Amino acid sequence: MQIADNTVASFHYTLTDDEGRVIDSSEGREPLSYLHGTGQIVPGLEKVMAGRQAGDQFKVDVSPEEGYGVRHAELMQEVPREAFQGVEDIQPGMQFQGRGPQGVINVTVVRVEPDKVHIDGNHPLAGQALHFNVEVTDVRAASAEELEHGHVHGPGGHHH
Repeated sequence: MQIADNTVASFHYTLTDDEGRVIDSSEGREPLSYLHGTGQIVPGLEKVMAGRQAGDQFKVDVSPEEGYGVRHAELMQEVPREAFQGVEDIQPGMQFQGRGPQGVINVTVVRVEPDKVHIDGNHPLAGQALHFNVEVTDVRAASAEELEHGHVHGPGGHHH
């Protein structure tokens, strides 16, 4: 069976940056399973997964536009230190959830000054090319329940 819309694909992967450093990997874990055609993985990888089948191994380079997006300067802001009430020791790299005009936003602390904190609302991988090494381990038809819920159930997927 080939990966297409309304199929569940499972795959092992290693994600590296331009310098070859490993960013993430499924090594030592269950394969990642997703419902194809629903945007559950980055668009550039999902496009290349289409038509693949169990046993296929390949490498793909995904541009920022087809990955986690380009970096947006307007998502980098300075906020008053008081906005972090209850947090004693704010350090660069810490992540928080905040509210923005479009709802909840995840931010990363970039720099801390005595009276203000510099935050970045871009995805940590925004602006980076993504290099995937992929091995497809399984492809199957999605169940009616999975299609209705919009996600994978069972091993490697969502459990209710």
